[in-house]
Amino acid sequence: MDPQKTTKKAQETTEQATEQASGVASGITGTIASVAKPVTSTLGNTISGLTDTVGGTVGAATRGLGQTVNSAVPGGMGQPVGDAVSNIGSGVERGVKEVGKGVKDAGEMRTSEE
Repeated sequence: MDPQKTTKKAQETTEQATEQASGVASGITGTIASVAKPVTSTLGNTISGLTDTVGGTVGAATRGLGQTVNSAVPGGMGQPVGDAVSNIGSGVERGVKEVGKGVKDAGEMRTSEE
């Protein structure tokens, strides 16, 4: 396993996950803002808090898994794989955080330009 190829693949995967999550966040924000006028700030904040919790949990779990792989494989051979797992988790966490922000903004009837 080539560490440089693994690291590059991890970076590409992280970028793709972040782009996809940002696209989802934009779509959710636009949909909610256009059809959900009755959504209150309280509901938006609640959903946002839940998504932040889920994203934080996923991010922490994958970073922990990545650290475990780094330390479990002797001779540093696991570091590229462990780092890749950690990076993917961090990308997912950032994407979910964007979704949560979009939901919160929609609940407060904000647009992305504000």
